[in-house]
Amino acid sequence: MKRKIYNELMHWKTSSNGKTAILIDGARRVGKSYIAELFAKENYKSYILIDFSKVSKDIKDLFDNYVDNLDYLFTYLSGYFGIKLYERDSLFIFDEVQFCPKARGAIKHLVMDGRYDYIETGSLISIKKNVKDILIPSEEHRLKMLPMDFEEFMWAMKNDTLMDFIKECFKNKTPLNQAMHRKVMDYFKEYLIVGGMPQAVKKYVETRDFEQVDEIKRDILKLYRDDIRKFADEVNLKVEQIFDEIPAQLQKHEKKFNLASLNFNARYREYYGAFYWLEDAGLVNIAYNTTEPNIGLRLNMDSNSFKCYMFDTGLLISMAFDEKGIVSNEIYKKILFNKLNFNEGMIIENVVSQMLIAGKRKLYYFSKYSREDSSLNMEIDFLIAKNNITSKHNIIPIEVKSGKNYTYSSLNKFKNKYANYLNQPIIIHQDDLKEENGILFLPIYMTSLL
Repeated sequence: MKRKIYNELMHWKTSSNGKTAILIDGARRVGKSYIAELFAKENYKSYILIDFSKVSKDIKDLFDNYVDNLDYLFTYLSGYFGIKLYERDSLFIFDEVQFCPKARGAIKHLVMDGRYDYIETGSLISIKKNVKDILIPSEEHRLKMLPMDFEEFMWAMKNDTLMDFIKECFKNKTPLNQAMHRKVMDYFKEYLIVGGMPQAVKKYVETRDFEQVDEIKRDILKLYRDDIRKFADEVNLKVEQIFDEIPAQLQKHEKKFNLASLNFNARYREYYGAFYWLEDAGLVNIAYNTTEPNIGLRLNMDSNSFKCYMFDTGLLISMAFDEKGIVSNEIYKKILFNKLNFNEGMIIENVVSQMLIAGKRKLYYFSKYSREDSSLNMEIDFLIAKNNITSKHNIIPIEVKSGKNYTYSSLNKFKNKYANYLNQPIIIHQDDLKEENGILFLPIYMTSLL
């Protein structure tokens, strides 16, 4: 399946010309190994893939014992894998490199040698035991790989042109019109339910069977829980507790993560390591509260107040509707056709967070409450900076609306209080594009274009 990261790999190959290695980092099962091997097949005369989750200790030890004798290292690997190497036209793929930190540490010397190119793939690569006793190479360029975004999903569904039309409408701030909007929303609801995990998308393209898709998603969730128990060490119980709590937290009207739900006396400092583990593993997207909507949102960040989103909305749905161990076709179709009575807001806000991340945005929100004066109470779902920074009006407030009938009193209060800080406010909804009362109303499928 076509992935955008392929173009980034191509840019790295042509611009680097062997002067850097590239590390593809991301959650398990997002397609890192697949894209690395596809890239190797299509752009090199030969390649050697070393899967460090499977190879013997003898292979791993080579990177400890023979970094100062690269001629022997290359000769051994070429013979072991039965693949001829060509100077400047062969690629090494260090797959699951977190299982062999010494190989990652050797990148500096391998790149300096200059004979071959190197792609590393990995998950949990920043965990302490995976970087212990190695110097992280400055020659390593890092790429984050995410689940498939909406455009990649449509490519998989054999529609290569529709997103170009959407981009043009976004650029010109024109509606798609009713028929076209309805068509795009049909695709988007399928994406919402299936999610962006490549195996799940592939199964849906082949079968259009939601139950078979759900089985794959549940296998992935089981894999993540197994990873948590195996690799999270002393914080594994807290990590699993947080992971399982995500749907319940997002179900609430106020989606700020409530630590008291984990333990009545819980303090953030006690759970910081667990949240960091989940974020580093790529399994969650964290949005932090910022206390002032000014440029440099991170400078005003309150790290103790945050929302925790699942990194893939399709997986979130499988977690949320698990009463019988598997989400049936019937439930999925009711969600698809808006026939199921549930808090759709948690799903919609989660997919918006996922799409903002896919658009390379950091996640921030604004929340302020006053017991003395309720007129000061405001909550804005997301804040982003505009692309071209000026002396003022740099921050775009975003409200996410899941239903047809909604109000936006918080957004109006926010506009009035922080007028000098704000660019045009945006409401993301499920209807077509329009502008009204100084607000841009965007259809949800345009979120990643912001």
